[in-house]
Amino acid sequence: MKAMGPIPAQFSADEDARLKIGGWSADELIEQAGGTPLFVYDNIIAGGQVARFRAAMPDGLALHYAVKANPYGPLLRFLARHVDGFDIASAGELRMLEEAEVAGLPVSFAGPGKRDGEIELAIAANVTLNVESEGEAERALTIAGRAGRQPRIAVRVNPPFGIKGSGMKMGGLASPFGVDADRAPALVRRVIDDGAEWRGLHIFAGSQVLAADALIEAQRATVALAAEIADAAGAAPPELNLGGGFGIPYFPGEQPLDVEAVGAALAETLGGAPDVLAETRFAIELGRWLVGEAGVYLARIIDRKESGGRTFLVTDGGLHHMLAASGNFGQLLRRNYPVAIAGRFGCEPDEQVTVTGCLCTPLDLLADDVSLPHAEPGDIMAIFCAGAYGLTASPQAFLGQPPAREVLV
Repeated sequence: MKAMGPIPAQFSADEDARLKIGGWSADELIEQAGGTPLFVYDNIIAGGQVARFRAAMPDGLALHYAVKANPYGPLLRFLARHVDGFDIASAGELRMLEEAEVAGLPVSFAGPGKRDGEIELAIAANVTLNVESEGEAERALTIAGRAGRQPRIAVRVNPPFGIKGSGMKMGGLASPFGVDADRAPALVRRVIDDGAEWRGLHIFAGSQVLAADALIEAQRATVALAAEIADAAGAAPPELNLGGGFGIPYFPGEQPLDVEAVGAALAETLGGAPDVLAETRFAIELGRWLVGEAGVYLARIIDRKESGGRTFLVTDGGLHHMLAASGNFGQLLRRNYPVAIAGRFGCEPDEQVTVTGCLCTPLDLLADDVSLPHAEPGDIMAIFCAGAYGLTASPQAFLGQPPAREVLV
């Protein structure tokens, strides 16, 4: 038997042991949506994360949502009422915001390899460009000059430090992301001297962090680095985007991030920030931590079979919708996401099973040798922590399978 990750504490069962999501049972949601597979996002959970962030963090700290985590239109519209800005990683995500009729909040655009057309669209929409290199900055300045516009430009910095224990290191190494810290002051001066509206610095050292101490230390180092760059450039940054990095527990043994400890330490860090940052606004950009635990992927069991002494439950879902649960989205060693039988939620397990999707590949493994209550074809498998990097981070066109549905409740 192999362990699985913890089911988020916000979920519970009704008197008939049926999983409830946003007050609805899985069967009710599936009927309303027209079938499975189905992603369900609970706005109460996402809203609760926003409220927890506001309560824990220092006053005045802006909260930005990273659209790449989940760009589902109704979810964007919901979050637009609760966050202070959006961060995008492509012109396609800018279109998603426009299609969701989200307006009035600042938008910043990060990511290497921005095409000229994307830069042009961003400048026309008054989006802040987080430039990742000197070359990208020059292209942005040239495109803006040709259009007769003043671009909004922030400099993304590749810091000389990472975050210990982060799921994905974004600093302390050679990187396509951002300008090396020792070259950042010269680029800041170039942007300002050309007449661009300099919007500040973006410094992101790592993601999926569960250790509060590591995140606290990285934030202290980020503020100190920003002050060094500002002093060297002779210009105070209007805004410092501290990145994000807040993680959620996916796997066995992982514990939630102590956000309150992070907030208390950040208040001390900002309260004692160097004088050059006295007028700087600070922001944190989050995606996974806001919406990851709010999502559940529901797939129907279509076959139960025995092979080599093992029991397999085959569902109508798979890695083409939920790649991360299969272990093929950045895991070095595959571990089990939290899963449950939706109609027997909270019941004692009585068998060991392996859950697969419907794809013709052994990679399509959703839960390996886990203990669950007995299930038969027709029952619903629930995979948790599916609200971030789920559907749009998966190869949806693989093998021509039908698309998954989505709903916000």
